[in-house]
Amino acid sequence: MTFKIADRVKNLAGSPTVSVMDRARRLAAAGRSIVDLSGGDPDFPTAPHVTEAAVAALHEGFTHYTPSRGIPELLQAISRKLAVENGIRYDPGKEIIVMPGGKQALFVAAQALLNPGDEVILFEPCWVSYAPCAELAGARAVYVPMHVDTTAEDLRADLARALTPRTRLIIVNTPNNPTGQVWTAGQLQAVADAALAHDIWVLADEIYERLIYDGRQHISIAGLPGMWERTLTLNGLSKSHAMTGWRLGYIAGPAQLIGELLKVHQHSTTCASSFVQRAAVAALKGPQDYTEMMVRRYQARRDALVAALNTIPGVRCDAPQGAFYAFPHIAAAGLSSMQFTERLLEAEGVAVTPGGAFGAAGEGHVRLSYANSDEMLREGTARIQRFVVELRAAPASM
Repeated sequence: MTFKIADRVKNLAGSPTVSVMDRARRLAAAGRSIVDLSGGDPDFPTAPHVTEAAVAALHEGFTHYTPSRGIPELLQAISRKLAVENGIRYDPGKEIIVMPGGKQALFVAAQALLNPGDEVILFEPCWVSYAPCAELAGARAVYVPMHVDTTAEDLRADLARALTPRTRLIIVNTPNNPTGQVWTAGQLQAVADAALAHDIWVLADEIYERLIYDGRQHISIAGLPGMWERTLTLNGLSKSHAMTGWRLGYIAGPAQLIGELLKVHQHSTTCASSFVQRAAVAALKGPQDYTEMMVRRYQARRDALVAALNTIPGVRCDAPQGAFYAFPHIAAAGLSSMQFTERLLEAEGVAVTPGGAFGAAGEGHVRLSYANSDEMLREGTARIQRFVVELRAAPASM
């Protein structure tokens, strides 16, 4: 038979971050000594009270379908969290959907909002799955560069150049993956003004909101004047509560739009896992000291990692403001980010993610996750230093 694949899938690139993690695991399984700094997976176990809630649900036989939106207790807990921590209020029965992961929420939103030919504004460097989710809906990504030193006025000018009559959606990610940048009120207002002036939806990916350092504050764009009505707020428990494998995310927005997303959700995944939802209730309503401990540890790791990277000749790394990624500039090594990544893994067994995977603005960088043990980070930076020193010395010895 003729093996045919849909063009929208055939032309889609795989996830670079997943690809690097998978290759590192294959090498480790083959006996190589691998330091994997590529993935955004907390090395902390899930808090005991969260795990215990899931086990209790299993023993109670709470293992069947739930309402598609999510169980009432969890919807209420999410609604309260958003009101208290983010200053945005949602009706738990009409304006929130629980889904199996934040990525699924992104995919569902793209399917519900985008038509073929629509355009989505992305601020690069940006997470690798935004553009593919838009492309699977027939839309295309339009990139706007975003850096720590980008002012609100710079952003307004860049948005004015990028917006067209086909622009349907703007995606904002703060704190940012891969740079760790935390958006300011002025930067968010520039996006809000553009969305209001041109009648555009905004999707706010706030999955890293609890992981912020140095006294900075997270601001939800949905809380800005006029933005609640046109914003979808996406979040989850993977990063804040070390629950990546539990696959639990949620999305909140105006009831009319959430009702449309619900149809896509019902026809794709039906509902999030029942016992995982019970665990999520415990995570949101229970003590938060475990998350606070993780943030303190991440900040200490960040400080040590950035200091170590900045001792390597030709490497420059700014301290990330949030999330748990460092994004050092490695262009002085004379390799593209993909070449650097591949050769580092081959020569030293260190897995990082090429900056070019996050858009053109990420080229010349690599992403390192400090959601790893102190020992792994020390070993990884020592190997990176050895690799860079030998790489820079190689031309002189030829």
